[in-house]
Amino acid sequence: MTLIQAELGVLSGDLVEGAWVEVTDDRIAAVGSGSPPAEPDVLVTGAVLPGFIDQHCHGGAGSNFFAADAAEAQHAADLHLSHGTTTLVASLVTAAPDPLLEQVSALVPLVKKQVLAGIHLEGPWISELMCGAHDPELLRDPDPAEVSRLLAAGDGTILMATIAPERAGAMAAIRQLVAAGVVAAVGHTACDYKQAEEAIAAGATVATHLFNRMSPISHRDPGPIVALMGDPRVSVELIADGVHLDPSLIEVVVQAVGCERAAVITDAMAAAGSPDGDYVIGELEVEVIDGVARLRDSGALAGSSLTMDAALRVLVIECGVDLAEASTMLSGASARALGLADRGVLQRDHRADLVVVDDDLAVTAVMQAGTWVRGGESQ
Repeated sequence: MTLIQAELGVLSGDLVEGAWVEVTDDRIAAVGSGSPPAEPDVLVTGAVLPGFIDQHCHGGAGSNFFAADAAEAQHAADLHLSHGTTTLVASLVTAAPDPLLEQVSALVPLVKKQVLAGIHLEGPWISELMCGAHDPELLRDPDPAEVSRLLAAGDGTILMATIAPERAGAMAAIRQLVAAGVVAAVGHTACDYKQAEEAIAAGATVATHLFNRMSPISHRDPGPIVALMGDPRVSVELIADGVHLDPSLIEVVVQAVGCERAAVITDAMAAAGSPDGDYVIGELEVEVIDGVARLRDSGALAGSSLTMDAALRVLVIECGVDLAEASTMLSGASARALGLADRGVLQRDHRADLVVVDDDLAVTAVMQAGTWVRGGESQ
């Protein structure tokens, strides 16, 4: 048993003073505020929060999840864990059929070992008009046979897939994925409002990085953004790096949909935790300058160099979101979106994933499934 006490904490979604968390094995046994039930084993300044959940991440520390290399994927996962991401979904980008199968197969053991929470297929079933940092020559309509092959290769580890609803066969693919327990997401799309509604009716429940690579809102053509924000069944991803979205827009989204539906993601690529320089997304060349990743040939944004602790600071300092709501956006919202009922909030019987941050919102300690992976001593 480990008893942790902090000056502040977000417990069951509420910010409280004198927060304490009791951990037994890999579970939270009890939480509370004020006087703890015994002498704390770890006494920390700052705040204790639920471990961050990143449902959309392509890599970090110079490594890529699409490299089809388990060691490289582990290296990227370790970087994000050190920054407080205790649940991480590995996102793949568009690739030809055989390489994509190889990439999925390479990540399966890491999901089975719980290094990763699952795999996200971002592409190849997306729009050429909104492809962003995806190779347009490799985009294709979803084919039931290919979907089945990928699901078989994933052996239950494919957690989410992004689809543009306007592609031929998209609605059938959404239904096929949802029937297999995969979260269907709408993204990289030029679809209209009605097509987005049809995708939601077919079972889509996530908006892949809302606003980015998505038809914009027009007063007579509201497009997918309005449909996705307007349906309470849909969780919307937000890249909170201060580059992809203006902080004022994030404030508006949170006011409109609530923090429980606004899932902050990094969309990080290999440059996260790494210096500026030259990288790749799939086979496309990327140049990172001042932490901003762009395709070398077109200048389009190509993921981010974000970590979730940096996103926390953007939310609180630049967007004016309070700490409890920001914590929900970094943890509980993705747990809800992905159906991970045992995490995302600090409360009894949940997995003991927690992050300690100081007064500057910098991570000082990280616990994953009851084990300290960073820090853990009294501060």
